[in-house]
Amino acid sequence: MKPPLLVLIHLSDTSKATIGAQYEILYAPDRARRAEMIAGPAKKVAVVLTNGSTGLTADEMRALPHLQLVCALGAGYENIDVAHAEAHGIEIATGAGTNEDCVADHAMGLLLATVRHIPALDKVTRDGGWRENLPLQPQLAGKRLGIVGLGGIGKKIARRAAGFDIELAYCNRKKRDDVDFHYFPDVAQLAAWADFIIVAAPGGAETRHLISERVINELGPRGYLVNIGRGSIVDTAALGRALAEGRLAGAGLDVYESEPKPPQELIGLSNVVLTPHIAGWSPESIDASIRQFLRNCEEHFAAAEPVVRA
Repeated sequence: MKPPLLVLIHLSDTSKATIGAQYEILYAPDRARRAEMIAGPAKKVAVVLTNGSTGLTADEMRALPHLQLVCALGAGYENIDVAHAEAHGIEIATGAGTNEDCVADHAMGLLLATVRHIPALDKVTRDGGWRENLPLQPQLAGKRLGIVGLGGIGKKIARRAAGFDIELAYCNRKKRDDVDFHYFPDVAQLAAWADFIIVAAPGGAETRHLISERVINELGPRGYLVNIGRGSIVDTAALGRALAEGRLAGAGLDVYESEPKPPQELIGLSNVVLTPHIAGWSPESIDASIRQFLRNCEEHFAAAEPVVRA
């Protein structure tokens, strides 16, 4: 008999087959099935697979009396009640590091698409337009890029950006000793210095609306904002106003507060590039995340080395 596993997120058929070789999957990737499973069939599960956005609440943990391990597929865990888990001996594991390259690639893609106006230029070209009648868009080389959150993903973004001959700086909870980029302890100071900002910080109460109207104004009418962190970090209403009024040149977002619904304040604006929270998704990153999840489970139940902690 394979042990049961409660899965609260969407998985591809390939991922389900890989996990299903070791676990009996109780699949509940939507709200209705989630409530139904937790109320009954999942009572005996020792492991829950979720992610940072989907999370797992304290009440849900209480409803699973045999729960030992909550795994997040990916680095985020902001909506998992870590305090309750730790207080009740439930371990939290993440897939930190498994999708860093993919997210960093996507961040640079959004920056290029936004600054160079690539989606709009594609439409103009398909409609028969030509370059003489178009406003010129800035280049990346010679500009200043500020990274908000210099963790694993932020460092990989910096490495890619360096190849564009960009000057780098960052804002972090504390200064890092392993980089020599400019450090700003305040995000508004970073925004005043930068031409571009890429947000790569984690979500949660501490970073909610960290990119505020003040920060957006400091970035200014020639500035560009990219967010591949969490939607809650950017004040969407303030961002929409600034873009519509010309107080910010453009924005590229893979994450937004209204997920999975598109941000209504932004979808009608031509200076915004939107993608559906897919920065960390590639065949390679998903495969690495699934393998990390299975290793986390093996290590937990073998009581060998500690799993990747949140």
